[in-house]
Amino acid sequence: MPIYAGIDIGTLTLRLLIIRIGDDGRLHELASDRRIVRLGEGLQPSRRLQPAPMARALETIAEWMSAIKRAGACEVVAVATSAVRDAVNRDEFLGEVKRRNGLDVEVVSGEEEARLSLLGIQSGLPAGVERFVALDIGGGSTEFITVAPGQAPAMVSVDEGVVRLTEECLRSDPVRADELAAARARIARHLDVVEAKLGSLAGYRLVGTAGTITTLAAMDQRLAVYAPLRIHNYRLSVKAVRRILADLIARTHAQRRELVGLEPGREDLILSGTLILAESMERFGFADCLVSDYGLREGVLIDRWQKSKG
Repeated sequence: MPIYAGIDIGTLTLRLLIIRIGDDGRLHELASDRRIVRLGEGLQPSRRLQPAPMARALETIAEWMSAIKRAGACEVVAVATSAVRDAVNRDEFLGEVKRRNGLDVEVVSGEEEARLSLLGIQSGLPAGVERFVALDIGGGSTEFITVAPGQAPAMVSVDEGVVRLTEECLRSDPVRADELAAARARIARHLDVVEAKLGSLAGYRLVGTAGTITTLAAMDQRLAVYAPLRIHNYRLSVKAVRRILADLIARTHAQRRELVGLEPGREDLILSGTLILAESMERFGFADCLVSDYGLREGVLIDRWQKSKG
């Protein structure tokens, strides 16, 4: 079985996955890692990637390329999403990645990001989940994808994510009531667009992926150590999301660090992601969210494998 490596360069988090893919398309993980790098930190309003975040990302990628070489990967697939997509100096960053590591990075559109994330999500769904909405809350953008038997998937990508919403709306510590109101109003405007494009979501299940949702699953279970087998396909209720949201609002950043299951480095950003999830669940009437630990990094490798098979 060939070995593939995938790198997902996100606005908040960088993710690595090294796998073997069987002839049946089944993934066999060899190694994985994720780092909260905050590449999109300070991106707005100048739309420029800042030197310190770029340096953190470049250091992480260089470290991972050494691990990939040791693993003997036949191919490395790297994609970049919202922060790099929006940056006016993205060529500078991508050029440094190429110069230091010989790695070409594909900057994917919001729609392509949604398609690839869906490939990853579908590879890990339990039997019987056929009609669903996939929700991917990222650092700079959020994707909604509807899937139903006999229909082509419909996808909407909105320019809202945990870094963007935190830096532009939720800046105080602790958060102020007027900031929360502004953030909720802003999310509502995005959901108006989603609803207009996707229509009614009655009868669909909600499947959520990416760091905010997997972190909330860990917090709801009070997992001191991240356990993928406990996270993947966990049912996160809207009641639990509301409870965690109220707790986050009442705490300072420092006090949030005491919460079991909250990954270090997310204490200032978890509120914005939880707001996006809570408002989405309320708007569309979802009682729970099926949590997927699979997403974009799995999707890019499945996509490359499928293309290699014709």
